[in-house]
Amino acid sequence: MHLARGLRHLLFPGQGCVATIGNFDGVHLGHRAVIEGLAAQGRRLGLPTVVILFEPQPREYFDPEQAPPRLSRFREKLTQLNRLPVDEVLALHFDRQLADCSPEEFIQTVLVEGLRVKYLVVGDDFRFGKNRRGNFALLQKTGASSGFDVADTGSVQEGGARVSSTLIRHALAGGNMADASSFLGRPYSIIGRVCQGAKLGRQLGFPTANIGLMRKKTPLQGVFAVTMHGVTECPLHGVANVGSRPTVDGRRKMQLETHLFDFEGDIYGHLVEVHFHQKLREERRFQDVTALREQIARDADQARAYFANLYP
Repeated sequence: MHLARGLRHLLFPGQGCVATIGNFDGVHLGHRAVIEGLAAQGRRLGLPTVVILFEPQPREYFDPEQAPPRLSRFREKLTQLNRLPVDEVLALHFDRQLADCSPEEFIQTVLVEGLRVKYLVVGDDFRFGKNRRGNFALLQKTGASSGFDVADTGSVQEGGARVSSTLIRHALAGGNMADASSFLGRPYSIIGRVCQGAKLGRQLGFPTANIGLMRKKTPLQGVFAVTMHGVTECPLHGVANVGSRPTVDGRRKMQLETHLFDFEGDIYGHLVEVHFHQKLREERRFQDVTALREQIARDADQARAYFANLYP
């Protein structure tokens, strides 16, 4: 999969393509169905499959304080898209110039001249261009005169609910990891590089691999039974805390701290993926470090019991 940060860096200029546009936050089952269907159409036409997305996401640009927490950062989104039949991701920098772009100009510049789109898939509620004036009907009308077909993404139902990023955020916020996994088609995960910490966990007898979340908001908080991928061939079991460490220093910046069971080794600098399987409890402030140590021991026992039941 090739990443093009702007039209100038396209891998397939002039060749034509099949494409879809969206945020693809979380890259859930609905996104997967759209991309797999799009890729099938691309194979029939002999054209590459292109995913168009925006960084930052439009709502983050217009209203950063009220924008919902992302399910996936840009790097995580690319990792998940790379696991699907995507030939190229076109990441457009969302700024004032793009926000002021008329829908007609966007279609002509990006879709017709830049990508030479032959087949486009978007949601029937997709809005774009200045003042959100562009819509599905405009795309269909322009496509008919410019030589490309436009199709609706449709929706994917799971457990009687329409799969969406909003639905997954609600599941994660409520600690319902089973529903989140069902809607995503995989356990919810966070990808990041293990960094140096204050080594307090080691002093407590529970050394942790620390990952800075690199985001203002996180869709989940608390203590979880997790697996870490990317260190050894098999995933490692552990217990993780996502939060601000209120007992120790009450950091404003959110951090992911994972204690791995029965593992010793230096993994600083490793790029890892932490999968969240079950929520154990909310993060809370303890009276002192001793009480915190005792609770971490109980959390670890609970997570070990979860995995023992899962893999008897």
